Amino acid sequence: MKFIVSSTYLLKQLQSISGVLNTSNTLPILDNFLFSLNNKLLTISASDLETTMTVTLNVDKAESKGSVAIPAKILLETLKTFADIPLSFNINETNFGIEISAGEGNYKISGQNGDEFPKIPVMEKAATIEVSSSMLSRAINKTLFAAGTDELRPVMSGIFCELSTDNITFVATDAHKLVRYTRTDSKSAKAASFVLPKKPLNQLKGVLSTEDVPVRIEYNQTNAFFSYGNVNLICRLIDGKYPNYQAVIPTENPNKLTIERYSFLNALKRVSIFANQSTHQIRIKISGRELTLSAEDLDFSNEAKERLNCQFVGEDMEIGFNSKFLLEMITNLDTDEISIEMSAPNRAGILFPINNSNKQEEILMLIMPVMLNT
Repeated sequence: MKFIVSSTYLLKQLQSISGVLNTSNTLPILDNFLFSLNNKLLTISASDLETTMTVTLNVDKAESKGSVAIPAKILLETLKTFADIPLSFNINETNFGIEISAGEGNYKISGQNGDEFPKIPVMEKAATIEVSSSMLSRAINKTLFAAGTDELRPVMSGIFCELSTDNITFVATDAHKLVRYTRTDSKSAKAASFVLPKKPLNQLKGVLSTEDVPVRIEYNQTNAFFSYGNVNLICRLIDGKYPNYQAVIPTENPNKLTIERYSFLNALKRVSIFANQSTHQIRIKISGRELTLSAEDLDFSNEAKERLNCQFVGEDMEIGFNSKFLLEMITNLDTDEISIEMSAPNRAGILFPINNSNKQEEILMLIMPVMLNT
């Protein structure tokens, strides 16, 4: 089994799938990339059993076909040292020894039988939907930060995808914050829902183009399969019922704050430095057209206060939030102005972008308040 391929081209393809690899695996074979050659088409796979990512590339002067598992760490480290030169791979199909020739250099690696690599699950009774890569990339970017990390509640550690005949909705929550991202320019032939894990979504985010390239998504009860350009990703869905997120979004919010996003974000960054480093609590006091941000850390006698102009409709109020969560949310909005709607100091606040340039996009962010020490 022989082939020739450009070193930088190969490295780029390997790096696009290497994030799937775990640092410690129960199966030693998973420390390898699977190289499968068929004519001049080379398919490379990486897997952690839950997620498998493959990339297909054209190679030169390919001889015979077959498969071999090549240790990922040594291969990646070696490729990083080369300038853009052709590499000649020669694989012994008896003992799976790999010989790489590069210019005047010759390198030997011990491989393993490719047949021992876990097989990619077959998608049975799968439904299909096609979306644009730019939409999927934006949906992941806008929601993934809000997903939970609690291992006892695995269903909340992923993104809930809700497909309907009118739109597609992506939801992430960790019980302290929630993001609902809806696109009305994408829809499904039939209603369906599933929970995608965080790791494969991070992998997808890394390879998806911001251009409008179609992404084919197949899904059934257990797996989701993404096909994009020369990259395929299949992942096991998170099993379990997603919480009723609609029930926690308050509908009656008479107190409406409108503020310039960038100045609010920068003030929040400054004031939050002075907050207690375990609670990250900041206090927001709104009176008329003036908003006062304040924080204090009694343990170190640190405190900060900053005033901002705003537009506000409703009763004067004072409310506390976790500044870390609030900063994450405002950073992930990209309009010039944002709106925060509230009902009471002990009820969730709702953030919206104002004058979003994309009319087919709806973003709602929810943040739970923290109790203020009077």
